[in-house]
Amino acid sequence: MSTSFSILVRIVFLLLLVGAGNARLTHSFYTTRCPQFSSIVRNAVRLAVSQDPRMGASLLRLHFHDCFVNGCDASVLLDDTTTMRGEKTAVPNRNSLRGFEVIDNIKTQLESVCPGVVSCADITALAARDGVVEVSYIFNLITTRRFPLLINSVYFNIIGITSQLKGAHSIGQARCFLFRDRIYNETTTTNPSFAASLQANCPRNGGNDNLAPLDVTPNVFDNAYYRNLQEQRGLLHSDQVLVARAGTASQVNGYAANSAAFFNDFAAAMVKMSELSPLTGTQGQIRTNCRRVN
Repeated sequence: MSTSFSILVRIVFLLLLVGAGNARLTHSFYTTRCPQFSSIVRNAVRLAVSQDPRMGASLLRLHFHDCFVNGCDASVLLDDTTTMRGEKTAVPNRNSLRGFEVIDNIKTQLESVCPGVVSCADITALAARDGVVEVSYIFNLITTRRFPLLINSVYFNIIGITSQLKGAHSIGQARCFLFRDRIYNETTTTNPSFAASLQANCPRNGGNDNLAPLDVTPNVFDNAYYRNLQEQRGLLHSDQVLVARAGTASQVNGYAANSAAFFNDFAAAMVKMSELSPLTGTQGQIRTNCRRVN
């Protein structure tokens, strides 16, 4: 965990009080069913981040890409088969998403102590949380039974929390082909020195997979991302556009000035995202191997 933060943000949700729609979601689902769940995930993620500082961001991104395709069901973890093309090899994910081996390691450990109990979706969600914890602060996510079985059509639902969730770009890196147009063509919204500093590593032609940090502190989860946007130093077009819209510009300015507000709102937004279409009860299945259906 970063020592640059003196405040630990802890969000505790009393899920039994949030309404009938989520009546079967409980924060303590695994307390008796698999009490080792949290510690196994935490220790595996801590080791992974210590070996590769980018892994915190990678696990967070893995959770995002899972939830935005028909909800948080760990479908993004499924390998392609002869009869199904999964999400893992889709254009936004191919040769880009990382952290699958970390999830595999966690699943193997859990199956040895709590066979058939912990869903791959909950592993992915908790690993994302702990990945952020390792580079910043603490927030709690819902853990409930979510078991993917089928891949359905893609949909994206930002559910009114765009500027909060975009703060995930406080950590991690992006590939050249994703920001090339911005640093060469978006001259009115890009800081000239910032663009110039990136062009050497991201030429007009070639170097598509060359990486650049999403903000000035790519291995620390903080509010520098929003300060960068104020200075026209957002790496991606979809980041910088937040300051061009009145509704999100005010949030950018607020989070740039108040890191505690960002941490709290980001935690709440993550929980809201994790509630996207969960499978509960007897729906779906608990996979023995997160890469394939049972």
